[in-house]
Amino acid sequence: MAGGALCFAGEPLPKDQQIASALQAAPKELREGAGVLGWTAAGKVVELRKGSNELLCLADDPRDENFSVACYHKDLEPFMARGRELADQGHKGKERHEIRWKDVDEGRVKMVREPRMLYVMAGKGFDAEKGEVIESYLRWVVYVPYATSDSTGLPVASGNEPWLMYPGTAGAHIMISPPKAK
Repeated sequence: MAGGALCFAGEPLPKDQQIASALQAAPKELREGAGVLGWTAAGKVVELRKGSNELLCLADDPRDENFSVACYHKDLEPFMARGRELADQGHKGKERHEIRWKDVDEGRVKMVREPRMLYVMAGKGFDAEKGEVIESYLRWVVYVPYATSDSTGLPVASGNEPWLMYPGTAGAHIMISPPKAK
C-alpha cells in the first residue's frame, strides 16, 4: 500500500475496502442491496455483507497478481463457487471448465437455465481514498447455459461485437467487451 490509499495484490484488503472495491463492478442502482463475498488471509471466501437484492459481488482475490472484482446474479453462485473450488485444487483453464460443466450436466452443481448477468471489472488495483478501481475496465457477461450460435444468432469468434463463448455447454455465455481506453 502506498500512502495508505493504493491497494494491490498480496494480503486481503480490509473488510470495508473489499466491500467498496467489489461493488465497483455492480451497476450503481444495484450496489446498495448487493451481497458481498470477500477473502480471509487464509485464502477462504467469506460473506462480508448480506444482500437484499439478487446481486452478489466478489472482492479481488489477493493471491492473484491481477486485480479483478465481479458481481453476478446470486443464482450463479453454486457454479462460481465450484469454479473457485476447482482452482484451489489446481485445475486451470479448459480442464477446470470441463470438470465444472460435467458437474452441471450430471446434476452435482446447480446451474440455472435462464440468462443471468455477470459484471467483471479489472484494473491496476484499488484506490481506497478515491473509492475507485485504478485504470478500470468493465466487461459484461450474460450466462445462457447450453445456448448455441444457432439459438442466439451470435458469432462464436471473439471480435469487437458481442459473441458466444463455450457454445452448447453449461457455461455458454455472451461476452460483451467494450474497446479498452487508449
